[in-house]
Amino acid sequence: MKRVLLAGAVLALLSGAAQALPVQAQQVEPVFPPPPPVPTEWRTIAPQNLLVIEMTKGQILVELAPQIAPGHVERIRLLASRGFYDNLTWHRVIDWFMAQTGDPLGTGDGQSYYPDLKAEFTFRRGPEMAFAPVATPMGSVLGFIGSVPVETQPDAAMAGTPDRKVHGWGLYCPGVAGMARDEANDSANSQFFLMRQAYPSLDKRYTVWGRVVSGLDVVRALKASPNPDGMVEGPDRMTLVRVASDLPAEARPSAAVLNATSATFAAIVEHARQAKGADFSICDVDLPVRVTSPTTAPAV
Repeated sequence: MKRVLLAGAVLALLSGAAQALPVQAQQVEPVFPPPPPVPTEWRTIAPQNLLVIEMTKGQILVELAPQIAPGHVERIRLLASRGFYDNLTWHRVIDWFMAQTGDPLGTGDGQSYYPDLKAEFTFRRGPEMAFAPVATPMGSVLGFIGSVPVETQPDAAMAGTPDRKVHGWGLYCPGVAGMARDEANDSANSQFFLMRQAYPSLDKRYTVWGRVVSGLDVVRALKASPNPDGMVEGPDRMTLVRVASDLPAEARPSAAVLNATSATFAAIVEHARQAKGADFSICDVDLPVRVTSPTTAPAV
């Protein structure tokens, strides 16, 4: 209460000072919305890189990132093609954090029969990898590879490495897909999670293998647990999980995202930077997406 009253007193003093002194107009640059994208700026996600998650609450589309985590993407593709994820629950959901699934037991202790995966917390970025920079904090660069936000060493450092590549790692912004694991680094198997909100303390500790490009509202609508462990009673289920390329053409959704190297994307980044000011984060940048629904619903 004293702190509130003190703030009120300071405000009153400032108000009185304002009445005593001439007011000077402050120039504020207007923040204009970016222009709509032109047709050539859209990038259609390849069907083999689009994970389709069907639920009663809606559809979630995840762009896979094999250039960032090839081993984990291969596992997701394999399990989805075998129908492993069909009818599994979102057994652990924590509001303002993430939603986790991929456990056939629904307890957090289950996994597939395949061997555990070697961690891919970081990756090597070369000059051939399409990368759209957004910000350049001291000693690193923030940007996008596909739809995934990443942090990486600058291009100039490539000249000093034997493979002419630099380290990079995915950033846990909303919608980013990560692989769950036990305490050991190389213990990820089948369980994965989708971020409901940003959580940077996960960076470089859990493998990033993709990002939700459509259906983040569905992820955030999943039944969450009020308990600290996040385990959900009566959890939501996935009815069907397939990579789009494994679905019949007539039942296959299509998604196109704005190319992160386009002029319109640069304008979107600048708009977000102006709107947030000193609080700007790469997680404030949203990639526009266009989804084309299939003519026939996927068989469940």
